[in-house]
Amino acid sequence: MGVVNVTPDSFSDGGRYLDLDAAVAHGLRLAAEGADLLDVGGESTRPGATPVTEAVERARVVPVVSALAAEAGVPISCDTSKATVAAAALDAGAVIVNDVSAGLADPAMLEVVAAAGAGFVAMHMRGDPPTMQADPRYVDIATEVGEFLVERLDAARAAGIDADALCADPGFGFGKTVAHNLELLARLGELVERVEVPVLVGTSRKSFIGAALDGVAPDARDDGTLATVMWAIDQGAALVRVHAVRPAVDAVRLWSAMRTIDAKAVA
Repeated sequence: MGVVNVTPDSFSDGGRYLDLDAAVAHGLRLAAEGADLLDVGGESTRPGATPVTEAVERARVVPVVSALAAEAGVPISCDTSKATVAAAALDAGAVIVNDVSAGLADPAMLEVVAAAGAGFVAMHMRGDPPTMQADPRYVDIATEVGEFLVERLDAARAAGIDADALCADPGFGFGKTVAHNLELLARLGELVERVEVPVLVGTSRKSFIGAALDGVAPDARDDGTLATVMWAIDQGAALVRVHAVRPAVDAVRLWSAMRTIDAKAVA
């Protein structure tokens, strides 16, 4: 999943693709590099981010979704927690809604997704972007995140979203310390088994990678991101959300080739 941030304040590339033409060109480039789908977002969800209005978010997202749906040749996802924005993006050609609140921020979200017959990514977050890093605490993070996701997936099914259209995201960096993120990654296999739907992992360029690598800046975290990507795939993740698509595609292709040879050798 390639990231297309149509925002002025995202932590990694804020402002770089705020212009429509720049955002569309970026999305097309990611698709050409091998992204299987594109995730378009018009509101930053970084720690401490200031929320934007529905009108602003919709104005940022819909033209980009419309253009990419027509030109990119891959499915388009809309990264939003607002039902009206999701509805507009789905009307414009998106087929997936990626909601960092798992449908809790807007009571109408699950019904909108169900009515459109769209896919839905339910993500775990403790708190909200402005407050989520204010002393997050867990007794057993893998268990608690898993329980939350199972509950939200059940709610999505009850709202009419097709069981085969669901995906779960543990929410790396959302209401979690460096230690929490590393433990959740280490125990990702447990979570994959627990939720029983495809798992999306979004670690790309996040601050816990920077902290683990002695404070490197966001644009210098792609090597660290790649390590987490391959760990996640090896632990059973079905999808990884990244800013730098080509290195991830190449790494997964090589990993898959080695796995195929290993499977033949065992057989």
